Amino acid sequence: MDQPFDVTIIGAGIVGMATAMKLTTAFPGLRVAVVDKENRLAAHQTGHNSGVIHSGIYYRPGSLKAHMCVAGAEQLVRFCREHDVPYELCGKVVIAASQEEIPRLHELYRRGTANGVPDLRLLTSSEVKEIEPHASCLKGLHVPGTGIVDFKQVVRAYADVFEANEGKIFLNHRLLTIRSMSGGIHLETTGGSIEASLVINCAGLYSDHVARLAGMEPPCSIVPFRGEYYQVKRNHLVRNLIYPVPDPRFPFLGVHFTRMIDGKLEAGPNAVLAWAREGYRKKDILWVELMETMRYRGFWRLASRYWKPGLMEMIRSYSKSRFACALQRLIPEIRSEDLLPGGSGVRAQALGPDGALLDDFSILLGYRMVHVLNAPSPAATSSLAIAEHIIKTASPLLTKQYGVTHFR
Repeated sequence: MDQPFDVTIIGAGIVGMATAMKLTTAFPGLRVAVVDKENRLAAHQTGHNSGVIHSGIYYRPGSLKAHMCVAGAEQLVRFCREHDVPYELCGKVVIAASQEEIPRLHELYRRGTANGVPDLRLLTSSEVKEIEPHASCLKGLHVPGTGIVDFKQVVRAYADVFEANEGKIFLNHRLLTIRSMSGGIHLETTGGSIEASLVINCAGLYSDHVARLAGMEPPCSIVPFRGEYYQVKRNHLVRNLIYPVPDPRFPFLGVHFTRMIDGKLEAGPNAVLAWAREGYRKKDILWVELMETMRYRGFWRLASRYWKPGLMEMIRSYSKSRFACALQRLIPEIRSEDLLPGGSGVRAQALGPDGALLDDFSILLGYRMVHVLNAPSPAATSSLAIAEHIIKTASPLLTKQYGVTHFR
């Protein structure tokens, strides 16, 4: 195969497919392809997502995450409604279990209000009980716009629109090399060659690898963190979603309860270093990737700062009783015997050489390429807004190549 395309997107996760759909909808006749090494869509981060439609309360006002989460959630809900994808705006409560968490809870309210999240309401402990009778806290924050959905179904719906717009999806096409040419980019894959005028890197866990294949030196490296979940047998203990007040030092939200769109109740995740970028089980080790992490000075700088909480996360990964103990801060009635092994996911966390976890989305322009280098949660919620940002980032190339002057 040696096929020419106007735009080729690497990665068939939710950001890649949203971008593909937006491109072919905005620019009819544009030849767009999506390539992925797996045999199915949404095989990794998207397919292991907990299914929460985030509202935008956590993110620094003015940041890409703040803007795109609020705008993306609105677009996502509208898309689901128009394309018959089941979803529910069930709401959630964030609860402060100690006095020291109360100022941080008020900060979440301030951020959410600044970001334009509607209908936020600070709650007393008795008001929390009216929403979640089994929860225990000093104060709470009600976020009625939070929802639940199956993001795999969302991606399938994006793909249906994309293919109806004559877009092409090539699965089982592992990327081997990237070569720049005078007229575009040549991609060599295990399924054949593809040429494109513009390439968009939405490779998620391997986005930094793809950037380096293209000759770019990205300002960060991906360090994989596994999040492990339990299924809760007594799902009557939680009506919808219950979250703790997050620790602002970390990009993770802490263990929480999530009712899924199928009615099941999940608890988690923790956050432990994964021994492989696709290491969904404790025994999954890919030594080449593990050594890549171990050789990265940014990882050791991070570890030197946070080795104590990191060790506690690791211990909790091997101890269901400790996991249950963490959950009891939210629901005191939870016991170890209520927890059944659940799924897991791996977060592609971008880490700078100084050991700083990249807090915001990172999307950079290279030679005839756009690289999405950091798009963790809330990327699924924000996927349609991120897609618009990617296309606008690429607009100088699109304008030069095709005379495109605006994005609709």
